Amino acid sequence: MSNVEVRRVGQHSFVASNGRGAEVRIGRKDQDGSFSPVELLLAAAAGCAAVTAETLITRRAGEFTARADHVQAEGAHEVGTVPVSLDYDLSGLDDAQRAALESVVRRAVDQLCTVTRTLKRSATTPLSLP
Repeated sequence: MSNVEVRRVGQHSFVASNGRGAEVRIGRKDQDGSFSPVELLLAAAAGCAAVTAETLITRRAGEFTARADHVQAEGAHEVGTVPVSLDYDLSGLDDAQRAALESVVRRAVDQLCTVTRTLKRSATTPLSLP
């Protein structure tokens, strides 16, 4: 089991850390130098797809980028959809190679990406208070 600790470092300013020494700043969406909680959710979704598909894509198409956006109704306090995009150059591949790469990447992300699989299932988030 992994855990992340979030500690307050100032007004509307927090730092999340893991046991491996990594840290990320968290704040409100308009706060410079930090990620909002929703942006961290997007980073997790795009990052999970990227980590899952990395070897498959780089071996066949080279470098790539991953991106996640969110669809949220005006005034809503929940994200309805988190579309994830992987962008890479297919110019060196023929049609069959392109189709095969798309198939294997989709299958890998659908079967192995913990974050996007969890989002699809709507994980529970029990809140524990003292």
